[in-house]
Amino acid sequence: MRKAMSPVILVTADDCLTQILLGRYASLVADAPRLVPPHTMLEASETQSLSSIIGDAIKRQVFAVQDYSLLALRSITNIFTPPQYWFDALEQMDLIGVGSLPIVVLTGFFIGGVMVLQTASQFERFGETALTGDAVSLALVRELGPAITALLVAGRNASGMASELGSMIVTEQVDAMRALGTDPIRKLMTPRVIATVTMLPLLTAISDFVGLIGGFIVAYFTLRLSPAQFWHRAIDALDFGDLMQGFMKPIMFALIISTVGCYQGLRVRGGTQGVGRATTSAVVISSVLVLVGDFFLSRLLLFLFHK
Repeated sequence: MRKAMSPVILVTADDCLTQILLGRYASLVADAPRLVPPHTMLEASETQSLSSIIGDAIKRQVFAVQDYSLLALRSITNIFTPPQYWFDALEQMDLIGVGSLPIVVLTGFFIGGVMVLQTASQFERFGETALTGDAVSLALVRELGPAITALLVAGRNASGMASELGSMIVTEQVDAMRALGTDPIRKLMTPRVIATVTMLPLLTAISDFVGLIGGFIVAYFTLRLSPAQFWHRAIDALDFGDLMQGFMKPIMFALIISTVGCYQGLRVRGGTQGVGRATTSAVVISSVLVLVGDFFLSRLLLFLFHK
């Protein structure tokens, strides 16, 4: 009897287990649509509005100006505290000053010649060709010499600073300097600021002098002015206020060029493409700031020296 009944009991247990499992599977299949969350679209309130986009852009620009100001101030204050890397500053003076000398001399010469050509026709109408020396000297010393020289130096050296420092950022050399305990701002940026502030006024003086030579040569052959006529009027036309304008502007322009170039280089992101963007931004921003600063500096200096 026991052997006959045991198969019946086992079959019944298997059937029950099967029915239970099938029932649970069916309930899960029936509930599956309720378990999957329906696809919901973003509500209109969650989309970013135009005002928030403009606000974020303004915040980024304000943060960039703040970051640049702190970096520039730090690079200047490092001049008065040790350690000071004077050898690096001398090396940068050679690169910035001597390296920019050919283009400054060539440009200054032809600017002086062009000024004489443009003003000669007007002076001849009134019989005042002797005033050519006055016009050339005042225009070069006050305005054209500092502005054109600063733009040339910005195009050549601001881009060089940005690309050089940007390449160091990409290749992690700056991180290695920090790991060794060296301040990158003091080591890389401060010598470039010192070199630019030192060399740009000298380059401006050379540009002014060469421009006067170019103006004299053109005036001698076109207007038949004697050397005494030209140089006597050119020197007598300048006073202390004119010289101060001509040599205070390059100092401010040098600060703009060096700090903008180094800032763009030290803030490179995105590999080699970021280096290219930083180089372009350094030239554009420094050139625009030089021209904008030239307007306000001219207004201030004219007011101070009662011009």
